[in-house]
Amino acid sequence: MRLKNNKIIRIIGKIFLYGFALFGFCVLAAYGVYQMGWTKNNGGVDKNNRYLADISQIDASAGKISVDEKLSENLVRLAALSRFYPLNAHLITRAFGDTNADIGKMISACEIGLQNNKTYQSTVKKYYNMLTLHERQEKSNAIEWMNTPEWQVLKQAIVKDKALIDSAGKLSGVEPRLIVSCLVGEQIRLFNSNRESYKRYIEPMKVLNVQSQFSLGVNGIKDFTAMAVEHNLKDSTSPFYISKRFEHILDFATSDPTSERISRLVNYRNHFYSFLYTGFILHQTAMQWRKAGFPIDDRPDILTTLFNIGFSESHPNANPECGGSHINVGGKIYTFGVIGFNFYYSGELLDEFPYQAKTFTE
Repeated sequence: MRLKNNKIIRIIGKIFLYGFALFGFCVLAAYGVYQMGWTKNNGGVDKNNRYLADISQIDASAGKISVDEKLSENLVRLAALSRFYPLNAHLITRAFGDTNADIGKMISACEIGLQNNKTYQSTVKKYYNMLTLHERQEKSNAIEWMNTPEWQVLKQAIVKDKALIDSAGKLSGVEPRLIVSCLVGEQIRLFNSNRESYKRYIEPMKVLNVQSQFSLGVNGIKDFTAMAVEHNLKDSTSPFYISKRFEHILDFATSDPTSERISRLVNYRNHFYSFLYTGFILHQTAMQWRKAGFPIDDRPDILTTLFNIGFSESHPNANPECGGSHINVGGKIYTFGVIGFNFYYSGELLDEFPYQAKTFTE
């Protein structure tokens, strides 16, 4: 019995010994294979490598075509993508608007899997063809009155007052670009209605036209409108009242408010108060409509129309209408509200008067 047990123990010992030896051999062999580099995964060339290289090549040569033309082509691709994958088009549009991301590369990332999609490719081609239907108009502005020489003069005059307009916008809590939208309508009207004054003074000096009779200043503000603005700033019961922050901004320094008011607005050297009163007219009007439950903060067409026709014609409702005075520019009739809307969304003077996140601040 003891002899049998010893034999079993020797067999188990040999199995253990041989197993340990085999394990050691495997470890050494694996190490050797690793050192020889036989286990390395070098990957492979992606099947889309040529596509990605072509994209980089296009970016490298982008300087050969205009930025606007390249953007047009990318927007065509985005339009086609939106027909097939609106989610991707939405994400790209949002990224481009929020961060100015590279729209071309974002579209290209989506198109990797669409290279063999014949329907998509034919749609892109069809959209591209639309770009070549008409010859490019390099110098013309789609907004006709902006092709006039008067507009070129007016732009220069407005830029001279940038600091004053910015300051008035900050004090009145109004986006400066909106104030300029009202200024453009009034000045374009004056440029074309008083040709003699324009030719003798405005055009050669590149300055704004100042009114001094029935309407006052560069924005043609009536005396009674200015008085209403001053009243609305202080009367907390008025539907036009904004907030306590603005109550004393237009306080007078003398005991003769009538003369001081006219002096403020009819100042040929400094147009600050014309811009400040304009800002408050816009802000008070917007506040009236907001309180009535019909906000028009994002409607420059309506705000400029109401600036033009006055407080007494401002009646909040669900269907406001753009209009105002009729203005003849280059033989074509426009309304004050349309000219204001045209300028606001034209992109003209964007560097000087950029769009802001909020039109009004309290």
